[in-house]
Amino acid sequence: MSPSQMPATGTCVLETVGRRTGRWRSVELWYVVADAELVLTGTPGPRAWVANLRVNPAAVVRLRDPQRQRAVVAREVTDPDRRRRIIVEAWRLQPWYAEQPYSVEEWVASSPVVVLDPRGPSIGTSEAVRVVRHGL
Repeated sequence: MSPSQMPATGTCVLETVGRRTGRWRSVELWYVVADAELVLTGTPGPRAWVANLRVNPAAVVRLRDPQRQRAVVAREVTDPDRRRRIIVEAWRLQPWYAEQPYSVEEWVASSPVVVLDPRGPSIGTSEAVRVVRHGL
């Protein structure tokens, strides 16, 4: 499923490889589709899932509907102007973000903003994990 075929916002489960343990870690996160890309963001502050992706950007994302997984490669957004555009769009799509006690400036300065690029077609659970673990 491409971002253009997804709901504009929702929750997903992100599976990363732990940077210290090498074990799979799962976390449920809100996503938004911004600039036709699947983007993960959150309130300002450090996140273990971002630290894991910095060491190993290969991951698996599972969406609620359809119940499929996709192997992805994470790209952290560092350009302040692009971060601002994505965050403003995230606030518009997901009101929960705007209700938090942070300004847009604080979000731009220190929130995680990560784009998930698909690695091939949408695939079943075991196949997605195999793709990430073995790079096939």
